[in-house]
Amino acid sequence: MEAQLSDVEAGRRFYGELFGWTFGQTGEDGEDGESDGGSGDAGDPASEPERPKEPERPKEPGKAEQPGKAERPGKAGRPGEPQQPGTSLRAYLEGEPVAALVRKTDGRMPTVWSVYFHTPDARALAERIRAGGGQVVTPPHPVGELGTAALAADPEGAVFALWEPGGHRGFGRRHEPGTFAWAELYTRDTEAANAFYGDLFHDALFGPDADPDFGRAPVSDVFPAEMPPHFLVHFLVRDVEAALGTVARLGGRVRVPPFETSYGRAAVVSDGQGASFALLQR
Repeated sequence: MEAQLSDVEAGRRFYGELFGWTFGQTGEDGEDGESDGGSGDAGDPASEPERPKEPERPKEPGKAEQPGKAERPGKAGRPGEPQQPGTSLRAYLEGEPVAALVRKTDGRMPTVWSVYFHTPDARALAERIRAGGGQVVTPPHPVGELGTAALAADPEGAVFALWEPGGHRGFGRRHEPGTFAWAELYTRDTEAANAFYGDLFHDALFGPDADPDFGRAPVSDVFPAEMPPHFLVHFLVRDVEAALGTVARLGGRVRVPPFETSYGRAAVVSDGQGASFALLQR
């Protein structure tokens, strides 16, 4: 996953202090050097003792991913397109990649967190998206030697991206404080969403070994009814109230106060540039 921001350095300061992330700037050869991005305070989950790290396991189709963009020169533009060198930062927690911050080159582009779904075959999945009534906004294309990316939208217009890994597998850490925990689709038609995503990611959602980190809910459960369908990225925190205090201190805003969900206690916030995301306590 990645945030599309006008000011990547401001994003570095905000997320570095909120989550304890460090950052490395991507370059033409795909390499990046990790650097300090700030440290958390009492409201920062990264200041808590680290959970034991789970053994790495292969990603399933439909799992949310952090692709790590901008590893070679390319046309800057929408999510899912290669970025110019120096316009992107890869975020790390304890030395493992957890997200990316990408500079917007067009002020008309939204300031958002984009969700990527893992797939072993981006081109085949893009065809299934079209067949299911969705739209392929940016066709599958290589991102250096790292993998293949694409940008798509479901039949209601909720935007998401695809990542077919090459040299970059995706998240190094997730489901622990300061990292990705959940992606929720807010939609106007939950039955249609069930059919569309159930067809695309059936095994990951319903298979015998399924352990999904993706759900859906009506837009009106949390947001005004006129809000367009969209995905909301959730980051895990140990104390949602303390994290909300840190967000406010760093210039962010609380969009939706804490509320209970089937997957934990969540609050919707935005950073100082307007990119919305959720804090999740479990």
